[in-house]
Order: sequence, then C-alpha cells, then structure tokens
Amino acid sequence: MGEVIFDNKGQLQQIESGLLDGEQIIAVYDAVGVGTGFIGLTNRRVIIQDKSFVGKRVALTSIPYSKVSSVSVVSNKSWAGQFFSTGIIAITVGTHTYEVEFRGSDKTHHVHNVILHYAS
Repeated sequence: MGEVIFDNKGQLQQIESGLLDGEQIIAVYDAVGVGTGFIGLTNRRVIIQDKSFVGKRVALTSIPYSKVSSVSVVSNKSWAGQFFSTGIIAITVGTHTYEVEFRGSDKTHHVHNVILHYAS
C-alpha cells in the first residue's frame, strides 16, 4: 500500500495501536461536529471515534466492511455538478447510521470510494 493519509498524528497513533495482524491503514481523517472525533480506514474495517457518550467517555467503533449496507454522501445541494460539495458521509450498518462530517469535499470523496471498494 502507499503512504498513509492523515490529519492528526495522535489520531493515527490511536488507530495504529489497535491494528490486527496484517491490517494496514489507508487514511485517518479528523471529523468536525458534535460526537465524532475521527474516522479511520484500513484494508479490513472502518473505525469511528465516537465522543457522544455521557461523562466524557469515548468509544472507538470498528465496522467490518462486510457489515456496511450503504454509504451515502449527504448534501444540501443538487447532484448536478456538485456531488461532493459537502463534507458529510453517512455509513449504514444494520439499523444504525453513522454520520461523519469532514473539512473538505476531497476527504468525503475518498472515504466514500474506499468504503465502496472494500464493501462490494
């Protein structure tokens, strides 16, 4: 694999510390908005840091690509010409949907494409 893409070294180190044998990191992107700290993409799973728990508790949620039922780009704009104009991705796993907002549409596009690649 190529060089790992990341926004924050501390977030990258958190993902590195929990890798499984043979697992490789593709990217770790910082998230904005309430509840989510970052999203990590490996060759085996999506890892989301969830900061929405009561009492300042934090969870790292691992989602195997095989469990992803859909991935969506959430947008307030029309699809014509500005498909990735927003920085929000929605990942549906069973009955739960995780929303992650990014600073920049390029990150949204990359996350969307990686999840589609490994989930199909």
